[in-house]
Parts: sequence; C-alpha cells; structure tokens
Amino acid sequence: MKTIKDAVLSFKNQLNDLYGPQEAEAIAMLVLQELTGMSRAKLKAFEDDDLPSETVDKLPQILQELSTGKPVQYILGSTEFYGLQFLVNAATLIPRPETEELVAWILESQKLKVQDQRSLQILDIGTGTGCIAITLSKNITNAHVSAVDISMEALRTAERNAMINEAKVDFHNVDILDKNNYQVIDNRYDIIVSNPPYVTPADKLKMHANVTDFEPHTALFVPEEEPLKFYIAIADFANTQLDKDGLLFFEINEAFGKETSEMLIAKGFDKIELRQDMSGRDRMIKALKA
Repeated sequence: MKTIKDAVLSFKNQLNDLYGPQEAEAIAMLVLQELTGMSRAKLKAFEDDDLPSETVDKLPQILQELSTGKPVQYILGSTEFYGLQFLVNAATLIPRPETEELVAWILESQKLKVQDQRSLQILDIGTGTGCIAITLSKNITNAHVSAVDISMEALRTAERNAMINEAKVDFHNVDILDKNNYQVIDNRYDIIVSNPPYVTPADKLKMHANVTDFEPHTALFVPEEEPLKFYIAIADFANTQLDKDGLLFFEINEAFGKETSEMLIAKGFDKIELRQDMSGRDRMIKALKA
C-alpha cells in the first residue's frame, strides 16, 4: 500500500462487501484527504505517487475500524457541513447533506430580511453538533441564534464547533419533552428549526449498521406508536413562542410527510409546505405561525 492508487484499491477490496466499490472509494478519498492534506482532485491526478510513510502506517488501523462499520467521520473526528468543518463523536449525529438542504431553505426564506439587515431570533431544537445553528449564525449576520439539546456531551461538542467556526450561538441543556425546562428558552422567535429523532423500530430494520450501531440512539429513535412525539411537542412550543408570521422548519421522516402536515394544520399553522430532498424523498416541512 505504497501509492495513492494502492491505498484506494486496498480500501475498495476490504470494504466492498460492506459499502460497495463507489462508496468504498469515496471513503478512501476522505481518509487520504484528511491524512495528506491533498485535495481530491490532486489525489486523482497523482495517484501513482508514493504516500508519506506516516500516512501508510495509519491506514491499516483505520481500515480495521472501518471494517466494523464505524462511520469514517467518527474515525476522523470531523466532517464538513455547508462549507464549514464540524467535530463529530459518538454523542452527536453525523451531519447529512439533506440537512444542508434544510439550512439552504431557511436561508432562502430569509433573503429579504438578511438584505434589509433586520434582526432575527432563531432557535434550533436538538442541535447535536450545532451544525444548523452555527451555519445559520455564520450566514445571517443580524441573527441571534440559540440552540438546545438534551445531551450535555453533544452540547460540549457544539460549543467547541462554534469556537472553531467563530460563530456566536447560545447553547442550553433542554429536554423539549419536559415543559419544566422551558424557562431558559422563553423568548419570541422568528424561526424555530428542528431535526428531531424520527426513526421508528421498523425503519431501523432497513438501516445500515454503521448508523444503528454507532450513532446516538437518543438522537435517532422514536417509539413505533409515537412517531411524531417530538414534532408535536415542538409544534406546541412553537405555537406559543413564534412571533406572528414566524416560521417553523422541520426535517422529517419521509414516511410521515402527510401526517406531519396534518398535525401542523390541526395546530393552526398556515401555508404548510412539504419539500423533497435531492433523492426525491419527503424530507422537510415549513409552516407559518398565523
């Protein structure tokens, strides 16, 4: 495993059964970019070049961890989201491309207010790595962004990510299912956003082991009989805390787009819009506080 090409081939051979050749190659490129500091384009262009010995020495251990199904982002300790770098660990979900789409939708919806330099109050519920809150803070200069999570360890990671990305976000330890926790976030908001737990036990059976075995279950799973429990709690909170014409954004389980929309209608929200992600799945909802 001396050259770049050798390393990529080794990853494809050892990870093919777990991921398939294309994803195995993408993982190899992520690892090599992190270890060498070279861009993907440069790695491709100079694939016959020898790798530094210190890189070669690290690859067997990384491959061994990858072969267990452990996500490459946890092994490397970080990942990219919306052009920013975020630390990740076992206490946080790995930020995903569809969540980037949700952030882009929020930014698109606020374009006029951003241009007019209007101040915005934003709350992110279930922040994890802080990727949504931090990205919004970086891209909306006049926003005051707060974020909450039930996990103290996740919040510590989010605070570090805010420091790394030089973003100002107020983080709070809050269980959104417990109304006794609400005092610290008793405020009026222009935007409330959440990517809450939404994976049911039935969904779990169809998911890859690198998610179900390694990512934090409290951030992923809901009971089969209560798939919308977090959405209902957050919608009730948003009903009292959103300003008039304030917006509620959710990332959702693709199987419950209709049910989530109907729940929001029943709770008095207006102009509900269900949007698909890049894969054509119902993935996000926007609702207006009438």
